Amino acid sequence: MFLTISTTGNPARPATDLGFLLHKHPEKAQTYSTSHGTAHVFYPEASAERCTAALLLEVDPVALVRKGKGKGRGGAPDAALAQYVNDRPYAASSLLSVAMSTVFKSALSGTCRAMPERAEETLPLRIEVPALPARGGADLVRALFGPLGWSRVDAVAVPLDERFPEWGDSRYVRLVLEGELRLADALRQLYVLLPVLDDAKHYWVSPDEVDKLLRAGEGWLADHPEQKLITSRYLARRWGLTRQAMERLELVRLAESDDLDVESVDNAVDETADTEERPVPLAEQRRTAILAALTGAGASRVLDLGCGQGQLVQALLKDVRFTEIVGVDVSMRALTVASRRLKLDRMGERQAARVTLQQGSLTYTDKRLKGYDAAVLSEVIEHLDLPRLPALEYAVFGSARPRTVLVTTPNVEYNVRWETLPAGHVRHGDHRFEWTRAEFRDWAGEVARRHGYGVEFVPVGTDDPEVGPPTQMAVFTMTAADEKEKEAKAA
Repeated sequence: MFLTISTTGNPARPATDLGFLLHKHPEKAQTYSTSHGTAHVFYPEASAERCTAALLLEVDPVALVRKGKGKGRGGAPDAALAQYVNDRPYAASSLLSVAMSTVFKSALSGTCRAMPERAEETLPLRIEVPALPARGGADLVRALFGPLGWSRVDAVAVPLDERFPEWGDSRYVRLVLEGELRLADALRQLYVLLPVLDDAKHYWVSPDEVDKLLRAGEGWLADHPEQKLITSRYLARRWGLTRQAMERLELVRLAESDDLDVESVDNAVDETADTEERPVPLAEQRRTAILAALTGAGASRVLDLGCGQGQLVQALLKDVRFTEIVGVDVSMRALTVASRRLKLDRMGERQAARVTLQQGSLTYTDKRLKGYDAAVLSEVIEHLDLPRLPALEYAVFGSARPRTVLVTTPNVEYNVRWETLPAGHVRHGDHRFEWTRAEFRDWAGEVARRHGYGVEFVPVGTDDPEVGPPTQMAVFTMTAADEKEKEAKAA
């Protein structure tokens, strides 16, 4: 997909100032990794009289379909026109909006340290989008861009096939915008209206999309005659989010009409009382799920294997039911940080007796780890090379043999819901692999069968109906026969 931004100038105020405003040098071709492809920025022309910046986004349609499981990531209807053929690499959509927010982030915010006065000025702009999907046709394109200060809004329908005019027009238009606008305003309008005209998004629309919409719509959306349509489509027709955005836009409109700040209009809530629901971080949801599973298993002596910086150990210490907690990690640096986090040097004697931090490798058997009620491997296995997993498996399930073992790991299917995660990338640079739900279940089932455990699976985080939860947890419980055998050996 392709987008060009052009401006004109003169020797006193050269058109190449566009490079400063976009933070992209006209003499360089630059490449950026985006969430679902590679973005290229280059200048087909750059002179004092005329300068054009081009944004070319290369998208892998096969990866898009595979990652989205053929359902278009959050409901996008055209990300799966067919298994290997779709329009996403060519049609301007939310993919291009995300690329713009990545590549032109400073320009979108209207900041330019080199030329701050130019960033606040209007420029003679010409923007071209060769292939823009428009659900509503050229009339809707003009209705959306017309009230925004453009002197020319040219939306020409692209025929389905020029050789067969009787087939009529496609839903794609070639868009040309011309007018005197601030560059930041023009980019924000495109950021919002490209996915609105496409009427689809390639990623899951979460509550923070309301804030994105209001930031990009500042100065033009509150009074736009098509505000309701824009808001509804941008938020993927999620009516709760749409209602929230419309209410906040009405506050903006009222404040602007009375020349007041939004805060002074929206003063019905006591600011000292925090009544807003904030999303719970996934790491916190993971710890909550682990604590619930340990409590359900009746565990009191717990191993945190791969304890890292001690966040889970800290949470375990707050619950008096856990009488002995051992954190194990191969990294002395991580154990040092964990010690500082727990304030071990200032901890009371009784509390300090409950916790131990020790260095150890999880791929070697360790007699110190035997005899515990439960062991936790939270976000650990994906940091090991696959050939080393059998060694960890034996060290934990074959040698240490706690009654309960909890294993959490990322669900790679959910990665399509992370807007900023490039396609095909893992969530952390040190992850050697990330499994689908089926792959994790197959591995866990084999481990349980080989070592005398039963296994159940628990979703952690929002269980998306299409791609599952962000984190998957396996709860291994030693079978009754193996537990009796373990007790007999201990006796």
